[in-house]
Amino acid sequence: MNQSEFHRLIKDAEHKLREAGIESAAAEVEISLLALLDLERVNLYLHGAELIDDGILTRFREVIDKRTTQYPLQYILGEMWFYGRRFTVNPNVMIPTPETEILCETAIHYIDFREINAAKILDIGTGSGVISVTMACEVPDAIVTATDISKAALKTAAQNAGLHEVDERIGFVCSDMFCAFNPEKQFDLILSNPPYIADDEYDGLPPEVLADPKISLVAGDKGMDVIEALVASGPDYLVPGGRLMFEIGCNQAELVTRLTNDDYRYISMTILKDLNDIDRVVILGI
Repeated sequence: MNQSEFHRLIKDAEHKLREAGIESAAAEVEISLLALLDLERVNLYLHGAELIDDGILTRFREVIDKRTTQYPLQYILGEMWFYGRRFTVNPNVMIPTPETEILCETAIHYIDFREINAAKILDIGTGSGVISVTMACEVPDAIVTATDISKAALKTAAQNAGLHEVDERIGFVCSDMFCAFNPEKQFDLILSNPPYIADDEYDGLPPEVLADPKISLVAGDKGMDVIEALVASGPDYLVPGGRLMFEIGCNQAELVTRLTNDDYRYISMTILKDLNDIDRVVILGI
């Protein structure tokens, strides 16, 4: 394929996605080509045209056609990037969001600031494993335990741990929240991106979000069921001075504040905002 044909291929694909209502059409076309060609962006327009054969061309058109149905690009490609690393994703796990990078970054800074050696970290509801794998990669002596109620999700998380060569420092446990543990098992950090969508909000979510496993999204009539369980049980599994960090949804900061106000076990609470100035990450200290 020559350069002129290559640029026409890109423009036609962008037009097709825009016609289907995909706002980030140009970016998604690039992401698709980068994944299919296994290139870095800097090389896409230098070498992309020469690398496209009939097989890749067919696959690219299949990806674009599928994306016009509003099915998530990450599931179509079977991968996504998180904290500068490529992760395998599939319909058994929720597609990680940039907001979760804030949670990871906060946890990493906390460990560095406290100079915690061989930090023991528990990841509740690991899904694709992005939190566990990121923590293991960024904190080389960390010992991570990743839990999920879904065996299929744990399988995906284990694949990602192997992909980034940290599987020896991550233990995977099938568990509903803390059920597989007793309070003698304590951690320096408990991290979670829990489900926090209210039941009556689910049907109104965008098609791309509805493609995520429902169990990873919905948590009762106020979206607080899992968060309430985290807050209630978290201190039992933390070392003195440990931290519970988790994500919340819009307008849930006040609800979380009420939960902790009367709980003497918590001695500090901080809420961080995301890039859209929305309360997103709660940090609770005991």
